[in-house]
Amino acid sequence: MTRGVEILLSGVSLGLLYALIALGFVIVFKATRTVNFAHASFLLFGVWVVAQTSPHIGFAAAVALGLVAAGTLGLAVERLLLSRVDGRKHDALAILTIGVNVVLTAELSWRIGESVLPLGAPWDGHVVHFGSVVLPLSVIITIVIVPLLIAGLAAVLRHTGWGLAMRASIEDREGAALAGVRLKRVSAGAWIAAGILAVAAGIGLASFPSPGVAVSTGTAAIKALPAAIIGGLDSLGGAIVGGLVIGIAEVTVAEYQDALSFLGRGLGDVVAYVIMICILLCRPSGLFGAKEVSRA
Repeated sequence: MTRGVEILLSGVSLGLLYALIALGFVIVFKATRTVNFAHASFLLFGVWVVAQTSPHIGFAAAVALGLVAAGTLGLAVERLLLSRVDGRKHDALAILTIGVNVVLTAELSWRIGESVLPLGAPWDGHVVHFGSVVLPLSVIITIVIVPLLIAGLAAVLRHTGWGLAMRASIEDREGAALAGVRLKRVSAGAWIAAGILAVAAGIGLASFPSPGVAVSTGTAAIKALPAAIIGGLDSLGGAIVGGLVIGIAEVTVAEYQDALSFLGRGLGDVVAYVIMICILLCRPSGLFGAKEVSRA
């Protein structure tokens, strides 16, 4: 029973971090109809900035700097590269993000090498006892903070001019443009938000019990892509549900890896994709995604 509670809470914590990353995928897709394959490099770049600067300026200031750096990177990619391509050519835009991801990841991999950079978070190494249940403090912080971040994002989308413009552009892009909505500003805001969300999730992923920031930290964003697809690439609520499903499944499968060894080693690393394939076979648009309607 005790171990079951620990597995469930650890899975929820990991799932919430995946949900943050998946929300970044969804926001960019809703604003531009483009899948951002550079999301992994945004995450790795942001947490690398945090790890590099934390010993010199303190953890809180380093986090702020990492968030600003990743948001600026997202804006730069959108302004300098993607905005120069016809926005209706979604495939070309997606391929361009793959190129951005390759270049950025190669540069960061060269800088990090085989090292593991300590994040410097004040909660590293601390655990919390709830009776017989023992959890890393980072798990509790994630379960408390991430829902607040998601609620804040929902409030921004509902009550700000940018959120209203984004919703209008999703419903009818040409109509929104005719009504005066500045689509370039909507797109730029989506890329900035995606960068910030990626770093927020990356800080949780690189915290204890993780040893710190490594080249493999960025692969978490790739794991979160199935979460976004499971929920439906155009559904914010679906991204949260998808993240929780993937997170709980990954932690549970990893815990019972020995009992499931007949299915192959490393099942925990691929369970997200197995779930994604199973759901897409039943619901091609994801659990909460809008169905595409076309005339024959």
